[in-house]
Amino acid sequence: MTDIPSIQWFPGHMTKTRRMIKANLPLVDAVVEILDARVPESSRNPDLGSIIEGKPRIVILNKCDAADNASTQKWLSWYGNQGITAIAADCRSGKGLNKFAPAVRNVLAELLKKYEAKGMKGRTLHLMVVGIPNVGKSSFINRLAGQKKAKVEDRPGVTRDKQWVKVGNDIELLDMPGVLWPKFDDMSVGEKLAFTGAVKDDVVDTEALACRLLYILSGLYKERLSERYKIDVSEGEDGYELLMKVGKARGMLVSGGEIDTERAAAAVLDEYRCGKLGQITLELPQKDRII
Repeated sequence: MTDIPSIQWFPGHMTKTRRMIKANLPLVDAVVEILDARVPESSRNPDLGSIIEGKPRIVILNKCDAADNASTQKWLSWYGNQGITAIAADCRSGKGLNKFAPAVRNVLAELLKKYEAKGMKGRTLHLMVVGIPNVGKSSFINRLAGQKKAKVEDRPGVTRDKQWVKVGNDIELLDMPGVLWPKFDDMSVGEKLAFTGAVKDDVVDTEALACRLLYILSGLYKERLSERYKIDVSEGEDGYELLMKVGKARGMLVSGGEIDTERAAAAVLDEYRCGKLGQITLELPQKDRII
């Protein structure tokens, strides 16, 4: 088993974001929370429930095409059992986002009835979009808006200021910067966020991170590893040994014929993040977990 050091990352601009979320809550009717379908629990800010103060919520399980479909269905059922509307989507392609506007109107049905009773039918609904860095908030907004309104980059921490974006005739989205939380009490949460790229690579040991990911995948999806890298994989095999096998299989060598483990680690992390290892989910719902 390969361990990596505890991961902590809470840049100053994220403190500003927390304050920004609280300050702008009175302006919105509901909150849209974007999660990573591969790690729905770890990609959910545990502080958010108290921050949004009971506002109606819609959950988007983004990157569903990179997640195991059976696992995603379990998460959708789990959220439904908690009384929370959840949608599986891929915000880059737009898959599943046709369900968003109907879900908004269903969640805010009582508010819409009040507007109609006051002769305000068609009034614009305002929703705040929140989520951790690199989870796909800007891709979500841009796909719904049909153009690039929010800046998108494949690295965490790009959206720094709030933005209002009109989508459709009667919905406006308030895009908020990504925010993590001050401390990962469970080390595995930090690991999973580092796997997906929500935590910047420059604050972690990427070789140790790749070893840890390979170790976990050898237990959950060893056939995927064998198929992708053309290597023999034993369940629970040491992560460093697997990294060496990947480097050797890919011909990643340095002078003297030694394996370039740094390059192999970069390849493993990149291929996991962009879905080349197949549809992988790293966690399932817990019956006793409280949102």
